[in-house]
Amino acid sequence: MAPRELLLGSFKAAVAAADPLQIVPRHLPRPPTGRTLVIGAGKAAAAMALAVEQHWPADASLDGIVITRYAHGLLTNRITVVEAGHPVPDESGEAAAQKILDGVKRLSKDDLLLALVSGGGSSLLSLPVATITMADLKAVTKELLQCGATIQEINTVRKHLSVIQGGRLAAACKARILALVISDVTGDDPTHIASGPCAPDPTTYQDALDILKRYECKIPKAVQETLERGIDGELAETPKPGDKAFAKTENRVIATAQLSLQAAAKFFEANGVRAAILGDSVTGEAREVAKVYAALARQIRAHAAPWQPPVALISGGECTVTVRGKGRGGRCTEFLLSLVNDLKGADGIHAIACDTDGIDGTEDNAGAIVAPDSFARAAALGLRSDKSLENNDGYSYFSALGDLVVTGPTRTNVNDFRVILITPWR
Repeated sequence: MAPRELLLGSFKAAVAAADPLQIVPRHLPRPPTGRTLVIGAGKAAAAMALAVEQHWPADASLDGIVITRYAHGLLTNRITVVEAGHPVPDESGEAAAQKILDGVKRLSKDDLLLALVSGGGSSLLSLPVATITMADLKAVTKELLQCGATIQEINTVRKHLSVIQGGRLAAACKARILALVISDVTGDDPTHIASGPCAPDPTTYQDALDILKRYECKIPKAVQETLERGIDGELAETPKPGDKAFAKTENRVIATAQLSLQAAAKFFEANGVRAAILGDSVTGEAREVAKVYAALARQIRAHAAPWQPPVALISGGECTVTVRGKGRGGRCTEFLLSLVNDLKGADGIHAIACDTDGIDGTEDNAGAIVAPDSFARAAALGLRSDKSLENNDGYSYFSALGDLVVTGPTRTNVNDFRVILITPWR
């Protein structure tokens, strides 16, 4: 199998390992004596809801509402699917989140709340506290997305500006709660996935304000005042570990990056390529991480150590991009552009980097592919990798080469997927 086919096949295997239609059914509970309300938010929410419908007893109570990203919806019969804004929240998500909160408050102890949680839910399940507006929340979200903050840091701020996140949804519920969680964050802690609507929150108002100050974010006055009031004790904190609200709550992580990386490794090994999983929680600036990977690839290429080619170096996680230019692209194309710039056409080194949700940043591609001739082909078109990197313009670079990977929405999300494939070159 050619290197390009191997890379694309490994990505397909990784995504398939996180398919909600295959994973969710095995985790469904028995129907309660009362009613079952399904709620959810995230890029996988529609597929998770459909999986519930397909495997729930026809004579058992079931209704609810889930929120997913625009163009990620599916046709369902018993559970309403609403599409809303991501990564910046909008009024559609706000209205749906209010309906979710109202429905949860009406549940009794004989009922069941089945929460379907996946990556992207932080933006989609946005219901601002009374002291700020949706416009305020949009403004602070845009600042955080541009500054290079980690997803955990971004979600710490979001939790303290939300009526529903940071465990507050669980606190509003009298029924038993089962949250099925598809993880898109390093560490797979439910408190960070979709900002943990059903999970305890160990962070504080002070943490949130410190993050905004650390990254020198320009925030609306109402946001500043809200966080300061929380620090002064005028506003209630998010429920913490040990809070009685979680005595009836289970957060069950059902899909992770590690499981998807293992599926990709099996794919390579079935095709005669040694696979090495370097980690499921790689973080840091995408361009800097790429330099480390390039150095390792050159070591293998030159010395056949620590592995002899052919070998696939597989990793997951979520890098960050501090946006300084005006180009197009996301974490994955930024990583690959830096890799090309560092390798400059080294023989026998191929790569893929794609977001498992099918969307790299805010573009229409999942990611891209790099081949040994990428640098030379781009130069022939008058493209300089260093200039494109300076402008954060990975999308345009790989688009010109015809090397974007376009899948459309996968309706799942276990974070970024990367492979450096080193093949024999002599």
